[in-house]
Amino acid sequence: MNGAVIETAGLSKTYGKRGTRALDELEMSVEPGEIFGFLGPNGAGKTTTIRLLLDLLRPTAGSARVLGLDSRSDGLEIRRRVGYLPGELPFGGRESAGDLLTFLGNLRSGVPRESVRALAERFDLDLGKPVRALSKGNKQKVGLIQAFMHQPELLVLDEPSSGLDPLLQQEFLALAREVRDSGHTIFMSSHVLAEVDDVADRIAVLREGRLVTVESVDALRERAGHPTEIRFAEPVPVGAFTGLVGVRDVTVDGSILRCVVTGSADALIKKAAEFTVERVLSQPPDLEAVFLAYYAGPGVEASGGGDDAA
Repeated sequence: MNGAVIETAGLSKTYGKRGTRALDELEMSVEPGEIFGFLGPNGAGKTTTIRLLLDLLRPTAGSARVLGLDSRSDGLEIRRRVGYLPGELPFGGRESAGDLLTFLGNLRSGVPRESVRALAERFDLDLGKPVRALSKGNKQKVGLIQAFMHQPELLVLDEPSSGLDPLLQQEFLALAREVRDSGHTIFMSSHVLAEVDDVADRIAVLREGRLVTVESVDALRERAGHPTEIRFAEPVPVGAFTGLVGVRDVTVDGSILRCVVTGSADALIKKAAEFTVERVLSQPPDLEAVFLAYYAGPGVEASGGGDDAA
């Protein structure tokens, strides 16, 4: 489709007589064919945002468009075209997992059984077990299958890997990449960076109902920098390495230099070559530290702007 898949303008939500603000003037755009990570601590407003997008809640102010449709006047059509995984699954009936998925598929005018079986095999789900007897992790598998099985053009997933073991988390991420590569779009919320780090094209950070930043994963990696350690044959002066372009947080403990490299390591390598180097160790960027700073620090409104239990 042309234009943004999701677009919000001043989207806000308050609750109660006191006007508790759950979402504050959210300005956000999600493009076709991307995996968009929507991150924030519990209570940041992620679930509130999703419910507003799908017309499960009504905004106090502002607007949202999903798949080119107005979230308020076209909510039913939006829900028909979207694959949705809620954060809490209301599964507890006597029917089997397979029967429940068949029922949900029929609500969408039918879903090929082969699609359901293939997804169940990928997620190692026994379709014959009663839903109420399933563990939290297996109920999450049912939720994922019902979201993916009709191959929607947009998937809206709230904490999608909650309850899954590490191997199945990787299977979910592989499936998400396949959906993205087919040209479809995924909007997935999480309070855990690792859940979206490997697959997201862009990430938005929400804190206390306000949008702190929207950036590409590559840009965040660049900002985070690479923790680097160089071991020299003899002690080196810290002053030789302070002020180098692209090098920060320099410390020296005898013959061991520790720092963070952002961008090119050229200046650091050339300076280190003036001494006898025994070993260089560079770590992956510490994106978790970047996000913890966003979560805990003062809000920085970069791209625009709750209570997740709404």
